[in-house]
Amino acid sequence: MKIVADRNIPFLENRIHGAELIALPADEIDRHAVEDADALVVRTRTRCDSALLRGSGVRLVATATIGTDHIDLPWCEANGITVRNAPGCNAPGVALYVWSSLLRSGFRPETHTLGIVGCGNVGGIIAGWARCLGVDTLICDPPRKDAGHDDFEYLPLEEVLRRSDAVTVHTPLTRGGEYPTFHIIDRHTLPWLKPGAIFVNAARGEVADTEALCDAIADGRIGKAVIDTWEGEPRIDPRLLSLSDIATCHIAGYSVEGKQRATRMALEAVARTLGVEVDLTGLQGEYKAPAALSAGRIVGAYDPTPMTAALKADPAAFETLRNTYPLHREIL
Repeated sequence: MKIVADRNIPFLENRIHGAELIALPADEIDRHAVEDADALVVRTRTRCDSALLRGSGVRLVATATIGTDHIDLPWCEANGITVRNAPGCNAPGVALYVWSSLLRSGFRPETHTLGIVGCGNVGGIIAGWARCLGVDTLICDPPRKDAGHDDFEYLPLEEVLRRSDAVTVHTPLTRGGEYPTFHIIDRHTLPWLKPGAIFVNAARGEVADTEALCDAIADGRIGKAVIDTWEGEPRIDPRLLSLSDIATCHIAGYSVEGKQRATRMALEAVARTLGVEVDLTGLQGEYKAPAALSAGRIVGAYDPTPMTAALKADPAAFETLRNTYPLHREIL
């Protein structure tokens, strides 16, 4: 059997027994490369659809990411291809990024209110840390509210935006269904923001309208912007880059432990689907919340400003900076 994988997925080497592993740059994972493959292990940079997979022997697409918007799920299902992602793998790393960025941007836990839009794996950990820090927190998540979850009080988006001193978005990217999130932050919703609020996008670039976001920063509606995910990556908007206080190259979840979890989950999918043996030795398991947390501990654990300086100095290096990023460590 043959498995084609993105070579920038760490911790894969020498872990699959009974199958050949071919590691390639994302831009070389094409129809020729996958035509005789049994499985793909990818990141968001590989579009998995009929153009790539039609006529191939691929039975499994395992993405070492939370999101699946780079995969044509209906087409894969219709063609008997199993798809597996890594939900929650990097959530603690993203939480650390978001909280460090908020605190460095002037968020005061003792007096400010935090708004969280989307309270799944990432938003849930951010909300849990908010409780530890004694932060007044408002949450918008219509799907969870409709599903009957009662772990938090779920509020309308307008109320969350109007009452929050900082807003961080953690929804998946969806363009259809009852609650589409494409451009959920746009010219209609941005005027609801409390003037001078901090805005964080470490979800998907397309959940926010870039042009509207730039205008809201320029006119002071947004006091400080923290942007890790961008529309059109890796070709990012220069105006949004220049206006953002913290700007990074989609690395919020790039922690050592998060990468280990993602690889572990991809390997488990390969083992289940192909029936091969995999070695999971040394790979991080399920996240457990830290016993104690403080603002000082968070700020001391991670600093996003060096990457901000590097990206602003050379925006064209977005992909290179992302692929060579020195993974940070989670608070464990």
